[in-house]
Amino acid sequence: MSARPDRTPLARSFFDRPVLAVAPDLLGRTLVRRTADGPLELRITEVEAYEGEADPGSHAYRGRTARNASMFGPPGHAYVYFIYGMWFSLNLVCGPPGHASGVLLRAGEVTVGADLAAKRRVSARHPRELAKGPARLATALDIDRSLDGTDLCADPDSPLSVLHGTATPPGLVSSGPRTGVGGAGAHHPYRFWLTGDPTVSPYRAHSPRKRPT
Repeated sequence: MSARPDRTPLARSFFDRPVLAVAPDLLGRTLVRRTADGPLELRITEVEAYEGEADPGSHAYRGRTARNASMFGPPGHAYVYFIYGMWFSLNLVCGPPGHASGVLLRAGEVTVGADLAAKRRVSARHPRELAKGPARLATALDIDRSLDGTDLCADPDSPLSVLHGTATPPGLVSSGPRTGVGGAGAHHPYRFWLTGDPTVSPYRAHSPRKRPT
């Protein structure tokens, strides 16, 4: 008889490590989102690592701002940002305070609360599409800027936490360039995903946005 998965929240020490160690170690673990309508749970299947001031692809590359302040906070907190004036994305802060590294949650499988997620993701044609991409993930789990700075480790009733579960063996993890990142960080193999999982989002190379003429 197999042991039950460990449902204790990950400790802060899990996140207080180099981001390239944390990112692949999150794969297969469960993100819990507690809402007024009920809980949702997501098996994490795809992530991207960002190294802060050392990483041209990171929001923190040019230093601290009001928008990215949570990235500089203690590890084990959420950094939620608004992009293109339309979507939110969820990142988990890693490393020591002041370092500004984080892991973007790109995709996952909704394992609990799929009915709640479907109400927010009415355009999803199949359950595997509910959280297939960072904006879809945030929409499905009702994540917005009000959750920026949320502590995932201190309070068992926090709106967000990640359960310990079981780490995914390295042989089941793939890596490659991050989606949509250009410039000096374009070819860093900082994207990690569960090999062959149907909820993983398609890779798209960076395409510069054209300015109006």
